[in-house]
Amino acid sequence: MIGKLKGTVDEIGDDYCVVDVGGVGYVAYCPARTLSALEGEGTAVVLYIETYVREDMIRLYGFRTPLEREWFRLLQNNVPGVGAKVALAVLSTLSTAELANAIALKDVAMVARAPGVGKKVAERIVTELKNKAPAYAGEASGTIGLKQELGEGSAPAPVADAVSALANLGYSRDIAANAVAAALRNAGDGADAGTLIRLGLKELAP
Repeated sequence: MIGKLKGTVDEIGDDYCVVDVGGVGYVAYCPARTLSALEGEGTAVVLYIETYVREDMIRLYGFRTPLEREWFRLLQNNVPGVGAKVALAVLSTLSTAELANAIALKDVAMVARAPGVGKKVAERIVTELKNKAPAYAGEASGTIGLKQELGEGSAPAPVADAVSALANLGYSRDIAANAVAAALRNAGDGADAGTLIRLGLKELAP
């Protein structure tokens, strides 16, 4: 099984690229975000690969990071009706951080932005992955750093108080931290606990 390709970009198509590795060209189907990050033909590239082997074909899917590949697997293995095409569409539209936050905050509309992903599929993605999103959050803007600060006891008092308040309302600490991180982005670092709780609850509203 192929897990990674390191070589030179030989060709870039609408939904794939060809990577030359030692004179052998490998076709890898990729999310649009991955393709747009390529620097052009003849440039060096590293892709993390998910290999699908079937009776009639072998197909490679390529991603910029191992985390993107894990989300590709997660979407297909845990959400009924989601195959490679839909998973690629989601990862083409949303970064892993945006996807993790959308699931944690139950933002069905955000997930439904992906081409071919209607409201029902988006609802299934949010529902089936709601308990898995924190573990796959990656470098969600501000969220990972916030969780580290909370774990170390170094988070500002208003932030810690807001997370505790949301947790006391029944939300998991991970989801509470995601909501407060989103609230911080809107309110700024100087916001008090009351403001963060109010905005956090707004983020968590169905």
